[in-house]
Amino acid sequence: MSTRNLDALFEPSTIALVGASNRPGSVGAVLARNLFEGGFQGPILAVNPHERAIRSTLNYRSVAELPLAPDLAIISTPPQAVPGIISELGERGCRAAVVITAGFGEGDRADGQELKQAMLDASRPHLLRIVGPDCLGFMSPHIGINASFAHLTPQSGDIAFITQSGAMATSVFDWASARGIGFSHIVALGSMCDVDFGDLLDYLALDGRTRAVLLYVEAITHARTFMSAARMASRTKPVVVVKAGRSAAGAKAALSHMGALAGSDAVYDAAFRRAGMLRVQTSNELFQAVGTLDTGIRVRGDRLAILTNGGGLGVLAVDQLADVDGRLAVLSDETIACLDKILPAPWSHANPVDILGDASGERYAAALEILLKADEVDATFVLNCPTAVADSLDAAQAVVKTWEGRRSPVLTCWLGEGAAVEARRLFADRKLPSFESPEQAVQAFGHLLRYRRNQLLLVQTPPSVSDLISIDHAKAEAIIDAVLADDRTVLTEPEAKELLSAFGIPTVESFVARDPVEAARFAERLDGLVVLKIVSPDIMHKSDVGGVVLNLASPAAVAQAATDMLETIRQKAPNARIDGFSVQPMIRWPGAHELILGIAEDATFGPVIVFGQGGTAVEVIGDRTVALPPLNPVLAHDMIERTRVARLLRGYRDRPATDLEAIALTLVKLSHLVVDLDRVAELDINPLLAGANGVIALDARVVVRSRGTTRRPLAIRPYPRELEQEVETKSGRHFALRPIRPEDERALAHMLEQSSQNDVRLRFFAPRRQFGHGFSARLTQIDYDREMALVALDPGAAEVLGVVRLISDPDGGSAEFAIMVRSDTQGVGLGHCLMLSILDYARQRGVGRVFSDVLLENRAMLHMAEKLGFRVGRLGGESSVKVELDLDASTTSDRRG
Repeated sequence: MSTRNLDALFEPSTIALVGASNRPGSVGAVLARNLFEGGFQGPILAVNPHERAIRSTLNYRSVAELPLAPDLAIISTPPQAVPGIISELGERGCRAAVVITAGFGEGDRADGQELKQAMLDASRPHLLRIVGPDCLGFMSPHIGINASFAHLTPQSGDIAFITQSGAMATSVFDWASARGIGFSHIVALGSMCDVDFGDLLDYLALDGRTRAVLLYVEAITHARTFMSAARMASRTKPVVVVKAGRSAAGAKAALSHMGALAGSDAVYDAAFRRAGMLRVQTSNELFQAVGTLDTGIRVRGDRLAILTNGGGLGVLAVDQLADVDGRLAVLSDETIACLDKILPAPWSHANPVDILGDASGERYAAALEILLKADEVDATFVLNCPTAVADSLDAAQAVVKTWEGRRSPVLTCWLGEGAAVEARRLFADRKLPSFESPEQAVQAFGHLLRYRRNQLLLVQTPPSVSDLISIDHAKAEAIIDAVLADDRTVLTEPEAKELLSAFGIPTVESFVARDPVEAARFAERLDGLVVLKIVSPDIMHKSDVGGVVLNLASPAAVAQAATDMLETIRQKAPNARIDGFSVQPMIRWPGAHELILGIAEDATFGPVIVFGQGGTAVEVIGDRTVALPPLNPVLAHDMIERTRVARLLRGYRDRPATDLEAIALTLVKLSHLVVDLDRVAELDINPLLAGANGVIALDARVVVRSRGTTRRPLAIRPYPRELEQEVETKSGRHFALRPIRPEDERALAHMLEQSSQNDVRLRFFAPRRQFGHGFSARLTQIDYDREMALVALDPGAAEVLGVVRLISDPDGGSAEFAIMVRSDTQGVGLGHCLMLSILDYARQRGVGRVFSDVLLENRAMLHMAEKLGFRVGRLGGESSVKVELDLDASTTSDRRG
């Protein structure tokens, strides 16, 4: 992942078109027409070995003949020539190229793959970035670049569009042109041999001309870098994505339920959600969603009020509302009483608020005023259908006048033509969302809901559960070692339960018997009914072969069931090895639910966690959700809420509510297992019995990796526990240092509150007295893949006494640091220890240079920087200086401050 030299793509001073042509209808001719007619103000240099001029402009026969070094090259030549052209361009100082040409391994052709590698090898010595190959091209309308073979030039606007499909791009241009929608940039990525979604999201996140980003995705490469860039971008502006295809190519035959239950499209959905992006299903939805988000309105909840002059229209909207997980707001007695005072007696007296077909603008305004003030309403949808007894435009003007100056979200739908067209234009001018049908408007409300939910997940502060989780890593690793030493990859049920117990997941007590006689003896120890299960390394789904018997009432019944079970399995699985029987108490929890939890591995995003309704019919029920690890309690609860069974878990009729906290904690424990045990390939707990008093795993299956195989990396870097350490300052004081965690939000805010106003100003370059959730969450909920913050605490305590932060650029070549020690802890050497620790971390990550801006009056920081070997460069007349350190030239000094 890198944004290096992407400025040459987006802001070139000179462009070369290699493969320009005068032949009518050729790609080279269309590219030349679009480039020369696009309005670009810099030189455009055409290259063709056979032409004297291209579109009346002097042509050059080779890259070597070019009078200027191009920043950007557009290449449309036979594929065999491209590696050599890239090499020539790099030698001339070109920094970016868009390769239109196909034939670089599409469909996995070996000769094309070799060409692609040769092209990349030619680019690397020059750090020349490549968009494509096999792509439509690149456009930046605001500076007049149309380096594509599209049939039209899009309007200039503030939406960036990144797509893997040229055909999708051209159809979107048509759609957008008819609606007056413009673009800041359009990039067709094609085969993504170099520049990919992550690179462009990193660049566009900081692009001032782009207010929203649209993605058309067919596949993601480099999942971790994509997630890192996507999470950063979606914190700064709306990112809306449409994913093509529900591909089964990534699915594989899995030994456990989990492989079938995850499903690659569901994993993409989980990734987009975790990144704070909004996923939609169609190109129409794509622009509808970004148009709604671009108005700036946001909803605070899912309760919608509908204000209409036609009852039937309101009913249509209500029908759609359930499909987007919205709720019809239940109007309070107070709100109904207020509406009674201003509406005719026949009004609906409920939501939808039908104010009748003769509703004037004044009536609309009065009703809307009441709904906007109602605490039970999160958003209002205003509908109008044309009638002969009322003026639709008057109603629209009244709605606009009532809404202006408020933050309350309002959506509108004026049906028909004529006055409705004028009304929609009025709404558009005032940035009030307007839609052509009730269904579209409610769908837009759903977009706002999903976007809000995903954005909240980015910044919601989880509670600390570290004191509730106890892990025996040595025990877990020993279990896996023993299985692999036995030349197996599948754990028996007792082994699987032991592995779960090592991570604190409650399991049912089990005894392993070698034969029916021993099984009967174990049954004598148990009170009540007994469960008997076969133990075999070759049988994953025991119930499929008669390997489970429930409700056995006596030792004799257990012995007989064991004998019968052996006979049945000999018939159904004659080659299965039998290690014995598992004898367990029959767990009966009235009102409990059977759930499934598990781990699978996705071909793109690596390990994923699956949760849903369990039992033997789990595949038939199909109620599950997928999430990317690592999980915290907030994300775990979100997983639960995304399933249908969640409504049952909250209790109904005479069934008590399930202990949701226990389920969430089990998901978090499972997440720790994913992070810590990279040798676990697949796992499912089915069923996990969940009741009012907790959870217990009744059965589990685990598959580990055979020796010599490795798993794909996690898409999101987990908490780096290996960085936890204890340091001693020269004053002899000890501190615990560890990476910051999201649950440190309150402790970090407390540190700032306990510091002097001057120290806060020196750290943030401005006075600050309030440290609210948004501010503190940004500092504590970091992406460990590109940012690190180490906090210092007294050993065994929870108060944050100091923090040092390092934020890398997307290339990872340089990073900016910041440091602060609580005012009453300064002078003991803690700052020095923090700086040494973060510099060591930067070296380990391959960072070449660290820097920071420091206020001139911050003498203590400047003194420490000089002591550590930083260069201090003062800018004339400035109130701050830049301190820089080249890490490859520096050495680690005494770790004590």
